[in-house]
Order: sequence, then C-alpha cells, then structure tokens
Amino acid sequence: MTETTDRPAAGRVWSTPAQLVLGLVAAVLVVGTGLFLAAVFLHVAPANSLSRQYRDEVDGLVYPEFEQNWRLFAPNPLQQNVGLDARVRTAADDGTTRTRDWTGLTARDVAAIRGNPAPSHVDQNLLRRAWDFYDGSHNPQDEGLTNTRGRLAEQYLKRIALQRIGREVAGERILEIEFRATAVTVPPPSWSGEAAPPAPKVRELPWWPVDDEDYRGLG
Repeated sequence: MTETTDRPAAGRVWSTPAQLVLGLVAAVLVVGTGLFLAAVFLHVAPANSLSRQYRDEVDGLVYPEFEQNWRLFAPNPLQQNVGLDARVRTAADDGTTRTRDWTGLTARDVAAIRGNPAPSHVDQNLLRRAWDFYDGSHNPQDEGLTNTRGRLAEQYLKRIALQRIGREVAGERILEIEFRATAVTVPPPSWSGEAAPPAPKVRELPWWPVDDEDYRGLG
C-alpha cells in the first residue's frame, strides 16, 4: 500500500522578466505619486526659490482640477457668498431662438448639501472653485483676459454648466450660454459694531457660443 502525503500547492512563481516589469511599474507609481505630492506642496507652500523656478510646471499640473483654496500656515476664509446662475438660448425647428429663464446652479448645489451629513465634494466646491478660477483670470470691468489661463477657465466653467443643463431644453438645441454671479458679503456678527455689508454685486458675463466640442467627454 502506497502512502500519500498532502503537500501544499505551490504558489505562483513569477518569471524574471515579469518581476522586472512589476518592479518597474511600482517604481514609476511611487515616483509619480511623490512628484504629484511635491507639486501640490509647492503650490500651497509660501513662495520660495523652488516654487518660483518651477511655477509654470506646478501650475500646469495643479490647475484647474487640483487647485487648493488655502495656503499653508495662513488659511484664508471666504468673505463672500457667490451664487452662480446660468441661462441659455435655444433654437426651435422653425429657426427662431428663445432665451430661457435663469437656472440657479449654486442653488442646486446648496439644496444637495443642506441636511446631508456627508455632502459631496463636487456639490461643495466644484462650481465655486470654477468661478474663482474664472474670476482670477478675467477683468471684471470688461471680462478681458488677465493671464494665459483665462480661456481654460472659460471652457471649464462652461462645460460644468452644460453637463448639468444638458444639450437641449424642452426639446430645443442649446446655442449659447450666459452666466450671472451675485456676490453677497458675509455680514459681521451683531455684537461687533461693524458697519453693515454693502449691497450684493451682480456681474453678468457675455453670451458664449455652444457647440458639440463643448460636450466632448461629458457624461
């Protein structure tokens, strides 16, 4: 009678080329993650010789998706509440155009946040930071560009709004879009004795054309 001995199944043995590939991929991921974290740190850290030398590279990586609204060691709380609205012009089948009512984009975000114990980061910050990005790259007097990121800011803001509104309104294709920002200064506490805040400021942007390229990649 032949005795048999249970032996554990041999584990997977990676070949030398496979181990080299896995090691290379792991090294690339570690280095890439380290460079990204270093770029974000330089973005939020106080100005220094290194951040000034590589400012263009850091800005190209951070803006607009990973921008941080704070500075290391010096938080800057918001002093205004900005409400952003949008309206569109649509084209009917008979060739006529129609200007639609304003849609409260910020109001939608606020409604999604209120009463939610774990609100989405998108609802809290995406639209607000998109407007800050636009505001920081345009002259409020004539909406002219003040830096090279201005066109990117316009496209970013437009695509966020179109993703929420869609391609059509009541079955009519969207031709143009316009934005309106209402800035309300946060009032001081009643016991402070400070003067009442100024009246809200309303800023309307010019109409921007909308085409198929504006919807590319939007879900």
